[in-house]
Amino acid sequence: MDHLIAATRLLERDSIAGAAALGVLVFALAALVNVLVRRATRRIGERLTDVTALRFASTLVQWLVYLFGLVLFAHMIPALRAVGTALLAGASVLSIVVGLAAQDTLGNLIAGLSLVMSHALRVGDEVRLYSPVGVIPAKVKLISLAFTVLVDADGNDLVVPNNVMMNSAVLRIAKTPAAPSA
Repeated sequence: MDHLIAATRLLERDSIAGAAALGVLVFALAALVNVLVRRATRRIGERLTDVTALRFASTLVQWLVYLFGLVLFAHMIPALRAVGTALLAGASVLSIVVGLAAQDTLGNLIAGLSLVMSHALRVGDEVRLYSPVGVIPAKVKLISLAFTVLVDADGNDLVVPNNVMMNSAVLRIAKTPAAPSA
């Protein structure tokens, strides 16, 4: 009986072992939720002709699940809650520094979101990208959060940052069929 009481005390949130056990549990639950999100994404994707927006939303949801798990974990551990105010002040300064340092990356993410939501380009579209090196005829292979992959006539992959795709003149030659509206 004493061993059971000692084991229960070991798993209290105030102890390091208890905090670690709680962290593992929160991470496992977040991972389980993300597995369910990926399964749902695959099932829904089988019925869509353009899965770009679905993949984008799925990735965003998966990141948010892990972020929520981290915030939940920090809130449940008393020692982390006490440090929270100092971390919040530091995080606000850090977010300004990171935002300034990552302007191009964040610009690519915003441009990717704009490309996905506006359906200006779709996977399978044949395009002509007007760039400083000349006109590049290609086919859209992938639109991700940060970049768009085009395949040229020789079969080479051309990875173009989404900022460039949004700020360059792009001529869409052949439009792939639109996804059916729900």
